[in-house]
Amino acid sequence: MTLPKSIQDNLHFLLAETGSHLGLLKEYLNLPTASIPIRLLDRQGYVENLRLSIHNHCLRELAAGNDEDADPQRFRTVESIATHLERISELCRDAVLQGTHLQDKSLLKVKDYLEMLDRVSNGVELIESALTEKDARQALKIGKVEQRLDQIYQKQLSHGIRSLKKEKRPADRISLILLAHRIEQMGDALLRISEAIISASMGQHFNTERYHALNASIDQLTSADGIGQVQVEKIAETRSGSAINAVTAGSSEGGYDAIFKDGRKRKLKEEKQRLKDWHEIIPGLAPKILSYQKRGESAALLVEHLAGETFEQILLHGSDELLQEAFDHLTQTLKRVWLETRSKKTVSAGYMKQLAKRMEDVYTIHPEFKLPASRIGSARLPSFDQLLEKMEAFESRVKAPFSVYIHGDFNVDNIIYDPGEGRINFIDLHRSRYMDYLQDVTVFMVSNYRLQVFDPRVRRRIVELCRAFYRFAGQFARKTDDESFEIRLALGLIRSFTTSTRFILDKSLSRAMFYRAAYLMEKLLASEAENKPFKTPIQEIFVG
Repeated sequence: MTLPKSIQDNLHFLLAETGSHLGLLKEYLNLPTASIPIRLLDRQGYVENLRLSIHNHCLRELAAGNDEDADPQRFRTVESIATHLERISELCRDAVLQGTHLQDKSLLKVKDYLEMLDRVSNGVELIESALTEKDARQALKIGKVEQRLDQIYQKQLSHGIRSLKKEKRPADRISLILLAHRIEQMGDALLRISEAIISASMGQHFNTERYHALNASIDQLTSADGIGQVQVEKIAETRSGSAINAVTAGSSEGGYDAIFKDGRKRKLKEEKQRLKDWHEIIPGLAPKILSYQKRGESAALLVEHLAGETFEQILLHGSDELLQEAFDHLTQTLKRVWLETRSKKTVSAGYMKQLAKRMEDVYTIHPEFKLPASRIGSARLPSFDQLLEKMEAFESRVKAPFSVYIHGDFNVDNIIYDPGEGRINFIDLHRSRYMDYLQDVTVFMVSNYRLQVFDPRVRRRIVELCRAFYRFAGQFARKTDDESFEIRLALGLIRSFTTSTRFILDKSLSRAMFYRAAYLMEKLLASEAENKPFKTPIQEIFVG
């Protein structure tokens, strides 16, 4: 990795100075003299200046952006390396100062401590070449130092605790434990440096767990030697913390080969099981699983890349003909899924309970929504929370007459249409389950409405799409004798309109969605009070 000379030189000096700090610490452990702590303290300002100089030069390079091929990740990597090298130097000084507290200096010459420092020194020596060559394997060697230091430290800690009971000078034993802890912390700094270099080689942030998971997964794609033969491109990050990357094998041309997702094991394990469920229900609707790896509380899932465009892309940029074609295939697919998975078991989606759980998050982003009850003349206006409480009681009397297997997160960017094959696919399926089909219907409708696009032509397409989807769902309800369709549709819209405001900072759009939810609440409660049939005011909600 080529760096500007000013950064490269200062980093070289900082690496050399860190090595000198480690050397002085080893020298002190072998032969403690009063001069070494002074020498280390005198060099503190030099280390700080080197780190500051590197940070400032990186900041200027990033701000200038003169090089069109500049990789911001490499400057973030160098900044991280400089920060953690300074930390290692600081720990060297702290360790020496800890040693000065010992009354019996002969206790310092502990073989394990010297072994730990040798490992740290070896790790530091690998940094420059690993960074220059973007060598992830060398970076992994640097990171492995942390594991070995931790093992040695735990051994020393156990020994120190046992010795305290019979030690004549317990303060000395405590100082030795603290000194060992300082050296053990150097391993943490080396691990961060290792991950920074791996991130530079991958072009995006990667920790060691992610790297190992990806390395294990790509065996399904290529027989080539290692991860260096593939390209990884970040395409999304979920709100739950999972990262989504497109993976291309070295020999592949024109498109991706697979999608790599990693994150919390619980979520990815759920998604793996849901993918299997979908393949049993309708083979080919969900992507195939290529690999699943777990490591501690983390996991990684490699699935096939599906050709086509998301429904959102088609809605925003596709022709009218393509949008109609995608819509027809979507409704045909949904009708098939609903009919083939329909169960006679009644179910309640609990839309208002779902909403109540998310109201704190809504108010955090939009505190202006949390208004108290008020009065205008003789009219009393309840607060939103009071309306929600009434709606929870209202919903307790409503159930879907049957359940179907739903997507569970039926946003427009989780639906893919391949016009070449005339095929719909679903992605991001970890929330799939048997539930009221109107949960998917209402999520889909609101995910269209909430798109922050204000071009009049596109807004008209969104409105027409929502109305057409409502007609489709209504036809299905009539054919299946779903008599509470309109009420549950409104309940689902209330839930989705309100919860979606958590992700929208535009005040005009978020207010429009919030007030629509309140309006539907009032309409539902009024229809019950007047004992009149309810019909969802689609025209007012999506057009007005």
